[in-house]
Amino acid sequence: MAVNAKPTQEFIPIKEVRDGVLVLKDGGLRAIVLANSINLSLKSEDEQKATILQFQAFLNTLDFPIQMCVQSRKLDIRPYLLLLENRMKVQNEPLLKLQTKEYIEFIKNFTETVSIMTKSFFVVVPYTHNALKSDSKLLDNFFSKRNKTEMKIEEQMDFEEKRSQLEERISVVQQGLNRCGIKSVQLGSEEVIEVFYKVFNPGESEGKIQLEATSA
Repeated sequence: MAVNAKPTQEFIPIKEVRDGVLVLKDGGLRAIVLANSINLSLKSEDEQKATILQFQAFLNTLDFPIQMCVQSRKLDIRPYLLLLENRMKVQNEPLLKLQTKEYIEFIKNFTETVSIMTKSFFVVVPYTHNALKSDSKLLDNFFSKRNKTEMKIEEQMDFEEKRSQLEERISVVQQGLNRCGIKSVQLGSEEVIEVFYKVFNPGESEGKIQLEATSA
C-alpha cells in the first residue's frame, strides 16, 4: 500500500523568512543570534566566577524566554585540502612543493584518526503578539472590501511593529552577552536559511565540497 509522504515544510511552524526574521505560521517572530564561545579553562578562578555570575545576572534580567542551541558537526576538511593541492600544482619551488605535499598527507592522516568537530552557538529570541485578533479578522473577511494591496500594506505595518519589539529584545540579549565577554551577531535571511538547511540535510555537506573555499 503506497503512502503519500508529506514534505518536511508541513511539520515546521515557519511561514517565511523576512529580513532575517523567522515568521511563524501563528504570527510569532523569531530571530537567531550567533554567539561565540569562551574557554573558562583558560581563565583564572576569580575570572571564572565573575563570568558565571555575570551570565547569571544576564539571565535574571530577562523578562522574556530565550532558547539556546548548540550545533555540533564534523569538520569537512576537503575544501582546505583541495585548496592546498591547487596551490601545490602552481608551486615552482621544488622544496616548497614537497613540503606542501607532506603537509597534505599529514592533514589527511590526522583527520582520519581524529574526529574534529565544529560547534556553533545560537540564541533564539522570540516575540509573540498576545493580542487576540481572531474575531476582528473574521469580521474583516466577511465585511471588509479592502483590496489585496491594502491588505499587504496592513500586513507589512503589522510585521514592522512586531519586528520593532523583537529588535529591542535582540538588543537586550546582545548587550547581556557582551557584558559576559561573548560577542554575537544576528543572522541574516540567507544565514538563517542555511542553518535550517543543514539541520534537515545533515549529509549534504559531507557529499559535496564547498567550491567557494577554492577561490581564496
